[in-house]
Amino acid sequence: MDNRTIENLEEKLQQAMLTSNVAVLDELIADDLVWTMHTGFVSNKQSDLDAYRSGVFRFTKLEISDRQFHPYSSDCVVVTLKAEIGGVLNGQAFSETYRFTRVWMQRQNRWQIIAGHVSQIIPQ
Repeated sequence: MDNRTIENLEEKLQQAMLTSNVAVLDELIADDLVWTMHTGFVSNKQSDLDAYRSGVFRFTKLEISDRQFHPYSSDCVVVTLKAEIGGVLNGQAFSETYRFTRVWMQRQNRWQIIAGHVSQIIPQ
């Protein structure tokens, strides 16, 4: 497995998140996604896409740093990263820093995110 493949998919994901491109997000996220939000809420693909589709959630800033790739097998890669995020949620502007963990898995010759977790970084 070449890290370049996942790097490219991560870049594609970042652009899709910034532009609320639901079609690309639908392609990159597995139907059986399990995602744990920073609030502890466990979400799925449908709720994630609905938030983008409805405009309830919109990114205005998504700056990625400290992205690391952890290959576990030829068909499973975990990506960890830090993200400075700004946007609007339910009409309220926000700007925070988060840590993400995403699990990419290749099934039927297609890489998709199957699971992940996000935690807010609280300034000390």
